[in-house]
Amino acid sequence: MGRIILRLDRVMADRKMSLNELSEKVGVANVNLSKLKNGHISAIRFSTLIAICEALHCQPGDILEYAPDDN
Repeated sequence: MGRIILRLDRVMADRKMSLNELSEKVGVANVNLSKLKNGHISAIRFSTLIAICEALHCQPGDILEYAPDDN
């Protein structure tokens, strides 16, 4: 089974936005955004994804990437 790679850190760096700034704009706690940024989550609400995309002016595909298994 493939996996989803989170690229939130890369998009935030491209936009020169800190975790604190994104947290304020999105209305999600720093600790939860940190877990998302570091890939320590198993799900994300669409409402959170929408808020992140609006704050970063990006598409979901800029943040999420599918990687198939090597097998």
